[in-house]
Amino acid sequence: MTRTALLLLDYQVALAEEGDLCLAPPLAAAVRERGVLKTARRVLDAARSAQIPVFHIRLAFDPTYGLRTNRLARFDGYPAHRTMLGDSPEARIVDELTPTDVEPVVDKGCVNPFIGTPLRDLLAAEGVGHVVLGGIATHLVVESAARHASDSGLQVTVVEDMCAAPAPALHEHAVTATLPLFGTVSSADDIIGSWA
Repeated sequence: MTRTALLLLDYQVALAEEGDLCLAPPLAAAVRERGVLKTARRVLDAARSAQIPVFHIRLAFDPTYGLRTNRLARFDGYPAHRTMLGDSPEARIVDELTPTDVEPVVDKGCVNPFIGTPLRDLLAAEGVGHVVLGGIATHLVVESAARHASDSGLQVTVVEDMCAAPAPALHEHAVTATLPLFGTVSSADDIIGSWA
């Protein structure tokens, strides 16, 4: 039987919470409007109850920014403004989804959670063959994770209502056109029901 893990992708203060620390206001607004954090918490609670391994992935840099693997100009703002450092308040995972002491937190330096991180090895060590994904933004980290996981031989399920993008059209295109090419698109209720 294939072991399942829940991957929580980029649910961070700078991306998911409106306010002074927010670096992506349209995305944070979509997270609020769609009730993404409440839904993600329901799925997280269900995973914990079912003893499904949980992995938290976040964009977070070392003080040198030398581990930043994405060298595109749009990532230049992080070192220029000294944002998203690993110990910074904006890089913190939101309170609703705070990891427990037994849930690994994987820091990445690009969009894809598998590049430059031990995530694939951690999943292999746990015997995981199926990943359930939720995160923000849908068309970025979730899509990148789904593509990479699928190409790595993992089964992929994306929980649509745990995801958001800064524009509804971006989310809709990802969940209807792109993500179904790499796995199954499901709902929180269906996933929770399957773990009950």
